[in-house]
Amino acid sequence: MKKVIVYCWSFIFDSKVSPLRHISDVAVRHYVLQALALMWAISFAVALGSYTVLAASIIGHTILIAAAAITVATYTIAAKKPNLFTRGSGRRSDGEHE
Repeated sequence: MKKVIVYCWSFIFDSKVSPLRHISDVAVRHYVLQALALMWAISFAVALGSYTVLAASIIGHTILIAAAAITVATYTIAAKKPNLFTRGSGRRSDGEHE
């Protein structure tokens, strides 16, 4: 059980294990992780706050499921198309010029 917990933690937060490792720009990688963290914090707050009423609970669960889907999609895109996160970011590689 301890190995499973450590693996899950590393998969999400360790930049050497996470699918976000494929994003070459560390600043963009950090931004994406922070955006996901904010999304999860809001999702859990809404979900926990909505458990008192059934309709609100359904909305809270929908938000949690959507958050999980967005996280999976972000990790999948980061692994398959890491350049998608750097395109249009205003950063240029050393070989590019106007």
